[in-house]
Amino acid sequence: MLAPKKTKFRKSHKLAPRGWASQKITVAFGDYGLQSLEGSWITSRQIESARRAITRFIQRGGKVWIRIFPDKPVTTHGNEAVMGSGKGSVDHYVAPVKAGTVLFEMNGVDEKAARRAFELAGHKLPVKTKFVKREIPSVK
Repeated sequence: MLAPKKTKFRKSHKLAPRGWASQKITVAFGDYGLQSLEGSWITSRQIESARRAITRFIQRGGKVWIRIFPDKPVTTHGNEAVMGSGKGSVDHYVAPVKAGTVLFEMNGVDEKAARRAFELAGHKLPVKTKFVKREIPSVK
């Protein structure tokens, strides 16, 4: 799974991603992208599951970019722990995603295959998603 090698702080505050994204909102690397329509936390397991769904459908053809990285630690206490005794230990990492963020990009496959691969990947994610294409600027 994806996890940071080193972090500045071991634990972080719980802040839910609100509003619309201002970064990672266009398809930058590939020709097609999968864009989030909601804000949520996406775990490293969900990212890996979606990546596997994409690569298996395109049968390892083309190239896939993952535009998000889980760098936010989420802590948990044991089930029967009493109140107090501080914050729990780090359990897993999540990527806070705002609405409008491009999650995955793909290149080297036809549009129909990319659309279907991203549809399969979208089922693995906790947010509503849509298929987007790279906007090619017109030359005058």
